[in-house]
Amino acid sequence: MLGISELLEPTPSPLWKLVKQAGVDEVVSLLDGAEQKWRWPSAEGSQEYTPTPYVPAAKGERPWELPALTWMQEKYREYGLEVTVLEDTAPMDAIRLNGPGRDEAIEWVMDQIRAMGRLGIGTLCYNWVAILSWARTSNTEVLRGGALTSGYDNDVMKGVPPMIEEGSVSHEQLWAGLEYFLRAVVPVAEESGVRLALHPDDPPIPYVRGVPRIMGTPEAYERVLAMQESPNNGITFCQGNFALMTDDLPALIRRLGRDGRIFFAHFRDVKGSREKFIETFHDDGPTDMLECMRAYVDVGFEGVIRPDHVPALEGDSNASFGYSTLGRLYAIGYMTGLREAAYQ
Repeated sequence: MLGISELLEPTPSPLWKLVKQAGVDEVVSLLDGAEQKWRWPSAEGSQEYTPTPYVPAAKGERPWELPALTWMQEKYREYGLEVTVLEDTAPMDAIRLNGPGRDEAIEWVMDQIRAMGRLGIGTLCYNWVAILSWARTSNTEVLRGGALTSGYDNDVMKGVPPMIEEGSVSHEQLWAGLEYFLRAVVPVAEESGVRLALHPDDPPIPYVRGVPRIMGTPEAYERVLAMQESPNNGITFCQGNFALMTDDLPALIRRLGRDGRIFFAHFRDVKGSREKFIETFHDDGPTDMLECMRAYVDVGFEGVIRPDHVPALEGDSNASFGYSTLGRLYAIGYMTGLREAAYQ
């Protein structure tokens, strides 16, 4: 049976107990000071985001290596939680950009994969978004009852200065970096028993602030799967992004998941188009979410699914937009009901 999970930061907080009380036993974790810390959008919206160069700690003290992951795993277990997915990596832009420092960064990722294998943490969610992170232009869109959600408008984003000089990075450069990466790390993932789950671009459009993006179509995913025909090379099926790539999301789950290559999923919905959309409540978007859950069951998916990008409810903080506490608890309950219906 597929599991319902939640994304947590590795520092204990009340949310750790709340998700356990909501029935979550398997969690998805960030790392304590790795790539996500430097790439997360600001509370004002990602148009204000500025990446910070990462200077790694000494060998053995890095947050993606075995000592740090061991401490993290032990701490979660004190709360009755088991880490099954890491949604964070060592800094990877040198690999994505296929440039200087690429091989050293690949060694960092391989160190992380080997450590995960030793600890039994079976899935690594990574992305191929260079320089930036997931992008939004607003975090104050209003939903039912005054709940706040995030949105993206490409016309607004086009008015924000580009991050890089036009033409300095190409789509072909990103593809070359990805192929080089997979050739190097997939054998290590196979040896370690760790599955590599590639997250789509968010939003799935060819450029954001002048930075090219390549993981924005189902065909791009089929190309990635063909690069390394391995049971350890697969997909993070982030529904909000894939919903902007198709008119039939359950059919796409069945298409990409037919060979067991969906390893992890983000459960969310959006309304609009690739260029202009808002996040919705999980139960109030255009997608048939029950049929999506049934599609995961049909393809034999047995990994974990976590709610993603929830609205901020009354009395909750919108500082880390998309990840308010009350919105997440509401989503967990909704998903639990859908899962029960999907297995009937």
